[in-house]
Amino acid sequence: MQITPRVSKSLNYILQTKVIAVIIFFVTIGEVNAQNLAIVFIGNSITQGKGGPDGFPPPTYTVNYLKEQKEVQDIIFANLGKSGSTTLDWLPGSGKYFMKVIEAADTLFLKKDHQLVFSMKLGTNDSAIQGPNGAPVSKENYQKNMKTIISEVLRRYPGSKVIVHHPIWYSPNTYNSSKYLAEGLKRLESYIPQIDQMISDYQISDPGRVFKGDTKAFKYFKKHYLKLLKPEKGQQGTFYLHPNEEGTVVLGNYWGKAIEKRIL
Repeated sequence: MQITPRVSKSLNYILQTKVIAVIIFFVTIGEVNAQNLAIVFIGNSITQGKGGPDGFPPPTYTVNYLKEQKEVQDIIFANLGKSGSTTLDWLPGSGKYFMKVIEAADTLFLKKDHQLVFSMKLGTNDSAIQGPNGAPVSKENYQKNMKTIISEVLRRYPGSKVIVHHPIWYSPNTYNSSKYLAEGLKRLESYIPQIDQMISDYQISDPGRVFKGDTKAFKYFKKHYLKLLKPEKGQQGTFYLHPNEEGTVVLGNYWGKAIEKRIL
């Protein structure tokens, strides 16, 4: 069969059209898969942070990490970390900070093209022997308080998601204005199975909304505390509790990787 110039031109046109259609298809798929995130960070002084090398707290480095991922198109966030806070301080109704959650989340929830995510890291101050509000908090009450907070944000913000990070290690001689010590550290470690069990319960009662966050930073900071935590003078010698500049970046990246894995 002889292909005339007119037929050849028509075939080329068809092929070019199909190629363009395929390109548009894949570009569109990429745009659909790319997510906009609105993140509310809930935590204590570790979340609040005193600044990494650029003067920013861990949530900023979490957001910076996520912005580098191709699945993310845009991120807005609010860092609600409050120094010295326990789960009691964040309880709906009685907690002095829950209104901050509502104020931030109400604004972010209006961004309907953004997935609302609550990133939580609490427990350090709950574990103290004395000092912070309500401390010491038993492992059972810690889980109960966390469930109360999480269930309320899930109720208030349909479609929102919650990611709960394990706390990070502190030295067993930690004693500033609050008393932690080895007893506190042991209690802190007892919270971790409570977090994991709580998340398993939510996967049954409200699947696809509450996820396990970072689980690796605790051991990593314990192993590298001299490099990643600040030496602070306390009532039982130099202790290690808060991330230093390098540790702030490391922790932020750990949270970012966990959110990437669970949310994106």
